[in-house]
Formats: sequence, C-alpha cells, structure tokens
Amino acid sequence: MVRQGTLYLTLFVATFAVSWAAILIKFTGAGPLPNAFYRMALAAIILAIPSTARTIRTLRTLNRKQIGLLFLSGFVLGLHFATWVTSLFYTTISNSIILVSTNPVFVLIMERLFFKEKVPVRSVIGMSAAMLGMLVISGGDISLGREYIIGDILAVIGAVCVAVYLIIGRTLRSHIDNLSYTFPVYSAAAVTILICALINGDNLISYPAKTWLLFLLLALIPTLMGHSLYNWLLKYMPAHLVATTVLGEPIGATILAIIFFNEIPGWTTVIGGAMILSGIFVVLKRKRSSPQD
Repeated sequence: MVRQGTLYLTLFVATFAVSWAAILIKFTGAGPLPNAFYRMALAAIILAIPSTARTIRTLRTLNRKQIGLLFLSGFVLGLHFATWVTSLFYTTISNSIILVSTNPVFVLIMERLFFKEKVPVRSVIGMSAAMLGMLVISGGDISLGREYIIGDILAVIGAVCVAVYLIIGRTLRSHIDNLSYTFPVYSAAAVTILICALINGDNLISYPAKTWLLFLLLALIPTLMGHSLYNWLLKYMPAHLVATTVLGEPIGATILAIIFFNEIPGWTTVIGGAMILSGIFVVLKRKRSSPQD
C-alpha cells in the first residue's frame, strides 16, 4: 500500500510540472497544433523503449471493450490538447488555464452519473470554493471580444475532454499498469492531433533548434512528469480528487509567469488563488480522514 505522504508529494510534483505547459508553449513560437502534437508524439517516442513489449503483453489480456476504452482515452486526450493549446492563442493564459481547470466539476458530474457515487458534502464545498476562486481570478480578465470568447469556449471543451480522460483512466488503471496505459494513450493522442494539424495545414517541420528543444521540454516536464504521475495516482485515488488537485495549476502558472514574463498578479488573482488553495486543502483533508485510510 502506498503511503499517503507519497501520494500527496506526487500530487504536488505533478501539479508543479504541468504548470510549465503554458509557459513553454508561449516560448516555442510555433502554432497550437504543432505544440500539442510534438508534446504527445515525443512523449510517446520516449516511452516506446521501456513500454512497447509490456504494452503488447498487456493488450493481449484485455477484452475488446477495454481496448476500445484505451484508445478512446487517447482520442479525448488528443482533443483536450488540441482545444486547450489552441485556446492559449485566442484568450489570456490565466483565462485559458482557469477555464480548463474546471474539469473537476465535469468529473464530479460523470462520477455521479456513471458510477452512482455519493460525493461527500465536504468535497463539494471544497471544490465549490476552488471554483469560486477561479471565477474571482478571471473577473479582472474576462473580455467579450470574439477571439476571447472563442478561446474561452475551446478551454471549456478541453476541460470536458480531460474529465472524460480521467474517468476512463479510473476505469482502466485497475487492470493496466501505468506504462502499458500511458504509452498507447499518448500515441493515440498524438495521431489524433496529427490528423487535426494536417487538415489545418500546419507547418510541422521547419522550426529552429530552440523550438525543437522547447517541444522536447514540453514532452518531458508537463507530460511525462506531470500527466504520467496523474495516471499513476488514478490507481490509488478517486478521479475527482486527482482532478481537484490540478486546480493548483493556475497558481503554479501564475508564479512562473511572474518569473519569466514579469506578469505581476492583481488583487483578484491573490484572493482567488487563496480560495483555490483552501478548496484543495478541504478536499485533501477529507481524503486523509476517510475511513478506508
């Protein structure tokens, strides 16, 4: 049995890692779909060496429904990155990350609908506080301009997609080890984004060395370190708890934006950030004190 301290430390490391995503994307100078594609494709290539043989053995043990869910997970993950990364080019970083972080709401709804789970009142209160905090942060930024509205809608679609991805991951991770799950999912996501990029006519080849290095960092830090750790955690923690912790990403991204872009947050960001952290604490405290622990 994995210790609670290890799980919470892993949650922190994963959240810090994914907080780098928007920052690195803004530095690449490439379009949204190339960013999303190389993030997934390079991650899949890196995983291929340790994962291929194990994945083939695992696939032989799965039934058709499980295999279908595995590749559906990759498909919706690809849609998540395609829509969310594109949203960064239409709306502000803060709005994009805040809106995509609403995925715990959709996870909670899906857990209730598909698994008939009773969600504790304390979790609802904690998640509500975190969501209210995100609304406070976005209050100083929201624009009614057409491009901003498109970006906001894309970010929300990305939130729904990642919620589906987390729910499927919860279903499969009890049968599949982390590498055997992550490798085919990332591969399917890369293929999904590649098809979107080809249809859109994006440049996928002609980039300077700096851009290729940043693509690699996108694959290593927020993807292999961040999302892969979240996949590992799904075996030991409820999907809504993992998703709620991701709400810390806006805080991490804000800190990194201060360091690299000198973007000093206003009072709404400070107050909203405190509410988000408080909400996460309430949810984690409920988990720590639950009977099965």
